Formats: sequence, C-alpha cells, structure tokens
Amino acid sequence: MSVLLTKLDGYSGHRTTAIAIELLALTFVRTKELQTEKWKNIEWDVMAPMLKVDAGEMKKRRKHWAPLSARAVELLRELQAINGGRDHLFPNMKDPKRPMSRDTVNVALKALGMAEISGHDFRATASTRLHEMGYPSAIVEMQLAHAKTDKVGAAYNHAEFLPERIKMMSRWADHLAEQKERQSRLPTP
Repeated sequence: MSVLLTKLDGYSGHRTTAIAIELLALTFVRTKELQTEKWKNIEWDVMAPMLKVDAGEMKKRRKHWAPLSARAVELLRELQAINGGRDHLFPNMKDPKRPMSRDTVNVALKALGMAEISGHDFRATASTRLHEMGYPSAIVEMQLAHAKTDKVGAAYNHAEFLPERIKMMSRWADHLAEQKERQSRLPTP
C-alpha cells in the first residue's frame, strides 16, 4: 500500500481519480459505493465527520456509516473545490449527471504500474493489517460493513461501535501516512 500511495503523488491522470483511490485506502468502502457516492451523504457537522452509504448502494442493502479521518476530510474538501456543485463526489467525465465509470479506479491502478491489485483489494489489506494491529474483529468487520454470519447475533446485536471505529480510522490514516513517509525515503531503483 505504501508504494501505491507514494506513486499517487506522481499520478498524471485526473486528480479526482487519485483522490478516489486514496479515499478507498482511507475508508475501505467498496469501490462501487465510493464511485456512486453523493455529496448529500457526507456528514460534516457531527462530532466526527461521516460518509453515509445509502442502503441501495450497499451489498447487503442496509445503510452504513463510515467515519472519516482528518486526511479523508482534507481530500473531500479538495474534491469539493473541484466538483462540489455536482450530485456525485466523482461525476462521470462524459456525463456529469452520472457517477464515475466503474472501471476508472482499476484503469488508474494499471497506469500506476499496480495492475495486480484492484480497488477492492484495499478492503482485504485494511482488514489484515488492522487485525495485525490488534483491533477486534467486530470493529474491523463493522467498518467493512460485513454482515454478521451468526443469525442470532444479527437479530439481536445492532452495535455499530462508532466511537471505536472513529479512533481506529484515525489511527489507520496515521498508519498509512507513516508507511508512505517511510516508502518515500527509500531509494528508487
């Protein structure tokens, strides 16, 4: 992930695409969910900024709140200056009333020399690393918006662990920044 984040600084494509890729790394929402996200679903004026993914966009058809780190908010503010007058965070270049093409992120990753990964791989990487960092599965899985496999737990446990996820997402953003900084100090081949 650190190599990719370092390469994003030199990405020659559209800035909005680079922002989309970094937001995938920072939020680990599904690629489709981010590509179709609308400005009306960004909660700026709460204790912790949130991205709301509408139930209709979710794999399991239930809404999901994703806490946003300071870096994610910074990127969204930059994005807002570029296309904040549109409905979608990432409008389609040819038809701004539609969302970004579903292939945009993967085409950009290929252009960055990272063809072996897809937008969806950020989720697996984040899950693995956060578990290695000691975060409880329940919190990580809730951030990934994974459905509970235990039917009794799914019926009775509606905990969203927002305070814990807010802290985790802030720490995750710090972790990515540290990894990127470490990578940028390495000599380039």
